[in-house]
Amino acid sequence: MQFKHPEFLYALFALIIPILVHLFQLRRFQKVSFTNVQFLKAVTIQTRKSSQIKKWLTLLARLLALAAIIIAFAQPFLASENIVGKKSETVMYLDNSFSMQAKGSKGPLLKRAVQEILSELPEEESISLFTNTETFINVSKKDIQNDLLQLEYTSNQIPYHTAYLKAKQLQSASSETIKRIIMVSDFQQKEGSFTLPIDSNTKTHLVKLQPVTRQNIAIDSLFLQRNSSNELLLKVLLSNIDVNAENTSIALYNDDQLIAKTAVTIPKNGSIQTEFRLDETLKINGRVTLEDPAISFDNERYFTINTPKKIKVVAINESNDTFLKNIFTPDEFLLTSSSLQALNYNDISDANMVVINEINQIPISLINALQPFIKEGGTVCFIPATDGDLPSYQQLVNNGATSNYLERKIQDKKITTINFSHPLYRGVFDKTVTNFQYPKVSSYYQTNATTNVILSYEDNSAFLYKTNKTYIFTAAINSENSNFKNSPLIVPTLYNIGKQSLQLSDISYTIGQPNTYDVPITLGQDGILSLVSNLENSIPKQQSFSTKVRVTTEDVPSRAGIYALQDKNKIIQHVSYNYDSSESDLQYYTLNTSNNYEVSESVTELFNQIKEESSVNELWKWFVIFALIFLFIEILLLKYLK
Repeated sequence: MQFKHPEFLYALFALIIPILVHLFQLRRFQKVSFTNVQFLKAVTIQTRKSSQIKKWLTLLARLLALAAIIIAFAQPFLASENIVGKKSETVMYLDNSFSMQAKGSKGPLLKRAVQEILSELPEEESISLFTNTETFINVSKKDIQNDLLQLEYTSNQIPYHTAYLKAKQLQSASSETIKRIIMVSDFQQKEGSFTLPIDSNTKTHLVKLQPVTRQNIAIDSLFLQRNSSNELLLKVLLSNIDVNAENTSIALYNDDQLIAKTAVTIPKNGSIQTEFRLDETLKINGRVTLEDPAISFDNERYFTINTPKKIKVVAINESNDTFLKNIFTPDEFLLTSSSLQALNYNDISDANMVVINEINQIPISLINALQPFIKEGGTVCFIPATDGDLPSYQQLVNNGATSNYLERKIQDKKITTINFSHPLYRGVFDKTVTNFQYPKVSSYYQTNATTNVILSYEDNSAFLYKTNKTYIFTAAINSENSNFKNSPLIVPTLYNIGKQSLQLSDISYTIGQPNTYDVPITLGQDGILSLVSNLENSIPKQQSFSTKVRVTTEDVPSRAGIYALQDKNKIIQHVSYNYDSSESDLQYYTLNTSNNYEVSESVTELFNQIKEESSVNELWKWFVIFALIFLFIEILLLKYLK
C-alpha cells in the first residue's frame, strides 16, 4: 500500500494523547462505609472491573476511528511500483493498407479497429498516432476522431520494422515516462521473417487482426502480346486464393464503353491467363474489371495505348547504311541518313539518337554539336571505321568518361559474352544462351572500359559498352572486318538502343515504384506538365530537354486510374497507374507473445489489459467508512455497555 500524501501519517503520533488521558485518570473511586461491609466490598470490586473493560473498549474504538481518519487524509492506494509517479507515453501505428479491407468477424478490419480505438481511448489521454499516410503527434481522441473516421486505404504500406523505428522517433527521450508502442495491423507477410528491434525501455504491443476468410480474386497484371496471326492481344493474369472461383466475369472497357466480356474459372490457390484482342487503330484508355466482394482494390486494372510517337534517328555514314534502314523502319522510326559532307547539323538537335557509322575522322564541329546533344538527353551510337583517326575517336569517346580508346589491334577475336542482365536485352532472351554462333572481328580498338559492358570478347574485353549516353563499339562491323551484321544480335542491339533513346510510356505503371518515361514535346521556359484526373491532380518530377520532357514518378499519383498528361489545358497523352498487386496475396505472419512484444487479438482486449496493468485502487474511501464504523461502535459502547 502506498500513499499520495504520506506527511499526514505523522498525525498518528497524536494517538498517544487519548492513551495518556486513559492511563492518568483524573477521576478516582472513593470508599464509603456502610453496614454489611462485606457485601458492599464485593459490589465495589465488580463495578471497578466493568468500568475498566468499558473504558478500554471505548479507547480502542476511538483510537481506531482517529487512525482511520488520519490514514484517509494520507490517501492510500494500491498500484504497481513501476507506474507510480510516471506518466504514460503511447505511440500507435494503425495500418491502413489495402489488405485491411478484408472482412473480420465484426466488419472490415480497418473500420473495426478505428471504432475500437475511438471507443476505448480515454477522453483526456494524449497519444501520438500515425498511419501509412498520416501522422498525428500528441493528440486527444477528440482531435483525431474525424480524421480516423474518414481514413482511406492506401497502397503505400510502411514496412513493420520501419514503422517501429518511426514510433521510436515520435517518443520523447525522458526516462520518467512509461513508453508504449502499439501496432495495429493484420501483419500481412511481405518478405522474410517478422522481426522488431529489442528495447527493454519500451513496451511493445501488437494487435493482430484476423480476417474470417482469405478468399480473394485479383487481377495480377496486364501486358501486350502478338499471336501467330500478328494480332495485338491484351493478356490478363488472374489469381485466386482459398476457394475455387467459377464463372468469374471479366470485362474490358475503353473509357466507359464496354468492348469485350468473358467468364473464366480460376482454381483454388492458382492462376489463369485470359486475353482480349485489341484494335490497333484505336487509341485506348482501357480498364479491365472483375467482380469480387472480398477485397476491392485489385478488382480492376488500367492501361493506356497512345498513338505511337516515332523516334527520330540521324545516321552519319561513311559506310553502307542498308542495315540501319532495315532496323530503323518507318513504322517506328524517322531515319535521316546522310554522309558527313551532306550533314545538316540542325537535324542533330531535333533527333533522339545519332548513329556515327564508320567515319574515318570525326571533325571537331561534329564533336562540338554532339556535346550539347548528349547533355540534353540524346543518345549516340558510335561505330568506328576499320582504320580510323584515333585522336578524333579519343576526343569523342573521352568526353566526360573514364574509359577511352587506346590503340588499334589487328587480331581475330570472337564475341562470346552477352550481358543478359543489361537493360538493352531485357525481355529479348527466354534463357541464357551459351552455344550460339559467335560473331568475330579481324581488327579492333583496345579500350580500358570495364563497367557497363554489353558485349565482350573471349578475353572479357569490351566489344560494345556504354558510357553516359553513348554506346561505343570497339570494332568496325562492315563485312570486311566482321560478320556481326549477319549475327542475330545486331537487330535487338541496335533496335533497343533506338527504342531506349526515347523512353515512351508503357501501357501502365505501378504506384509507389520509380517510373520514368519520355514525352516527345518541347516546353516553353515556364512550361510544366501535370497529371490530371477526376480523382487527383499532381505535378510529377520532370526534366526538360530540347526535344523531350523526362517524367519521373514514384509517390505521385497516389490513386490508381488513367491520368491525362497536360501542358496547361492541352492534353499531350494519357498514362495509366495501378496499385501494387502484392497486397492481393493474403498471407499473414504467425505471431505469439514473446519477451520482445505482446500479441492481442483486438484493440479492446489490449486497452483492457493496459487499464488493468496501470490501474490505481484508491483506498481512502474505505478508511472513511472504517472511521464511521468505529465511531458508531464507540457510541454503542457508551450507551449500551453497563
